[in-house]
Amino acid sequence: MQLITADPRSLKDNPDRSRQSKSSPQSDALLCASIRAIGVVQPPVVKLDPEGGNSYIIVFGHRRAAQAIAADLAEIPLLLADPSDDLGAMQSFAENIAREPLNPVDQWRAIERLVALGWTEESIAMALALPSRQIRKLRLLANILPSMLDQMARGDMPNEQQLRTIAAAGQDEQGEVWKKYKPKKQDPQVSWWEVARALTRTRMLAKHASFGDELAQAYGITWVEDLFAPADEDSRYTTDVEAFLGAQQEWLASNLPQRGAVIEANEYGQAKLPAKAQQVYGKPGKGDLTGWYINARDGSVQSVAYRMPEAKKPQLIKDADGVEALIEEVEAPRARPDVTQKGLDMIGDLRTDALHEALARAPIEDDTLMALLILAFTGTNVTVASGASDNPYGHAKCGPHAARLIGEDGKFSFDRETLIQAARSVLIEVLSLRRNRSDSGLIARITGDAIGADQFLPNMATEDFLSCLSRNALEAAAETAGVPGRIKVKDTRTALVEHFAEGKLVHPAALLAPSAEEVGSWVGRYTSADSELEDADQPGRLEEEHSDGDLVDHSAADAEPDEGFREAAE
Repeated sequence: MQLITADPRSLKDNPDRSRQSKSSPQSDALLCASIRAIGVVQPPVVKLDPEGGNSYIIVFGHRRAAQAIAADLAEIPLLLADPSDDLGAMQSFAENIAREPLNPVDQWRAIERLVALGWTEESIAMALALPSRQIRKLRLLANILPSMLDQMARGDMPNEQQLRTIAAAGQDEQGEVWKKYKPKKQDPQVSWWEVARALTRTRMLAKHASFGDELAQAYGITWVEDLFAPADEDSRYTTDVEAFLGAQQEWLASNLPQRGAVIEANEYGQAKLPAKAQQVYGKPGKGDLTGWYINARDGSVQSVAYRMPEAKKPQLIKDADGVEALIEEVEAPRARPDVTQKGLDMIGDLRTDALHEALARAPIEDDTLMALLILAFTGTNVTVASGASDNPYGHAKCGPHAARLIGEDGKFSFDRETLIQAARSVLIEVLSLRRNRSDSGLIARITGDAIGADQFLPNMATEDFLSCLSRNALEAAAETAGVPGRIKVKDTRTALVEHFAEGKLVHPAALLAPSAEEVGSWVGRYTSADSELEDADQPGRLEEEHSDGDLVDHSAADAEPDEGFREAAE
């Protein structure tokens, strides 16, 4: 073969080529980016056009030639095949079918070689058209036990979180754990989550520490740098949890504000308020108290405002003989609600997970996607400090998604696929239905209903959720599902769990679709505001409408009744 150069636009496609189906736009974009960065690594093979002239026909390498044109290359290297060589068809077939991509371990070794030659992670990512995060993930393999690397080289890879956990442990620890969990002959796959769990060490991050260097030294805390964390944040940590929490406790005791009290936190890191205390979600009043606690999960110091109920004043009454006596009011016992507060919190989490999964996977028309973005920014958990209002607060963390719409030259530049993915990411970032977190309210429910998020809800027939239902609600669920009732509540729960072992139970309270009344009330708030603005601009309009007749009443339609429990096979 002879090495030549030619304009890729002058090459003719081979009508007998092996790969006739179109490749995906994503793979074409990756190849184009690689060619633009480092050129054509493997020259396409061509032959002279049998019809005469100086043109060439591609034997194999059609995608490389096409993407070289897309990369605006004026010339590319080519291998000119011998006209007498009749193995072109077999070579084309073998070249497409016999190739095997590098396994992750070999990719890591190649990356380390490039780094040793002076390449940066960013330049490697650009040349290979891969995310920088993928390069950093592969470089974690440098800290992995060699015998584990051999297993990963076979294609049995842990996920990124598991890999980070394993890489953070010392090789001696990895070796001890690997003895227990290395694959057996009858089961060649490794349970990486068990390996990661055995190597998990709780980390307390320096960015969550309220105490300074003096207390850190007093408690013997030594910070370790996480070399694989993002460069723009404090990535120091310690695994000495007891010392970290002790330093936090001492700092909190020394810096407790007036009307502040130290309270405990539960196993989920949430504050345990005093008995009968009510949490204050808005701006605390003068009589409200502030509880300060340490989140056991991440060690951060957090606060919560709450108020105590007013003491009941005793009443003065007279008996039949006219003797006065003081009695205290006794509250009547309240009936247990159908779903407890914990159950409502779980529903909020399940709704949000289903909504986010639908936003990531469900088919959404482009126009619908743009409309949902507009809706999302009216959510109650979204504020924007644009200077157009007197709102002093910030907005959701959508910057990383917006950054994907900016080109290398700092100009507004993106393709349609990137725009759609960024739009979905922003919706996932903004919309939430978590009661104990940021809640978008009705907007998130309208969005979830529009994209069919209900179908992504999981099976709620679990002991954890069903224990949050009242007896009446539990029996109603069993009756709707056709499960015979039991004398004991726990037996009814067990029967429901068994009944839906292969199916799915969704509680009506978890369904996202709001009622027509709720939506009508929300729309009415804004349409009335628009009308007031228009009336202010056109003072004579309202009088003209009154002179022509009565105004039309656009009240919301009646809400549809509950559909009850939704049951479907997974």
